[in-house]
Amino acid sequence: MKNKPLIVGITGGSGSGKTTFIRQIRDSFTNDQLSILSQDDYYLPREVQKVDNQGITNFDLPGSIDKKRFRKDLEKLISGEDITIKEYVFNNESAAPKTLTIPSAPVIIVEGLFVFHYKKVRNLIDLKVFLQAKENLKVIRRIKRDRVERNYPIEDVLYRYQHHVLPTYEKYIRPYQDIADVVINNNDNFDMGLKVILGFLKDYLKSPS
Repeated sequence: MKNKPLIVGITGGSGSGKTTFIRQIRDSFTNDQLSILSQDDYYLPREVQKVDNQGITNFDLPGSIDKKRFRKDLEKLISGEDITIKEYVFNNESAAPKTLTIPSAPVIIVEGLFVFHYKKVRNLIDLKVFLQAKENLKVIRRIKRDRVERNYPIEDVLYRYQHHVLPTYEKYIRPYQDIADVVINNNDNFDMGLKVILGFLKDYLKSPS
């Protein structure tokens, strides 16, 4: 293992394609080469989340995440220490959370909506990648995920997008596109952007410590 892992931060708005993009990166490397730390596993309990003036819980705020624990676990991975966390299943109350062991590796991907917004996390990132897509495409993808895959009512999906998702993107995510090292457009596909990132990571892993 190299002296210090390469930390790759990946962010973008809901519906920008982060999950698929990261999954395809994951499939290209072994656990000894690359690990992924996801912000989604650090949500605070539902009962402490903020609700809006309609009484709807808003999970799309920087304060929804236990950012201190998130940062400390990233620092442990950077120092060469493996970590163990509980998978967060807030959107499926019937699911039993799994215990996840995340090993330290030469490349660590840290991903989530707010990984650039949290200053202490951002300062640990070596390569910043921002996925973007047209707003109408992101809405369609969000509807497909929440309505079709999770069986959420369409009214709920649209309400959350308008009142939670979009305002958060405008305030806490999109401004950091300007500091990204790589911006990948995913209006049609991200194939070329994926090839660029995969090529960079493979070259990095081949290089001497």
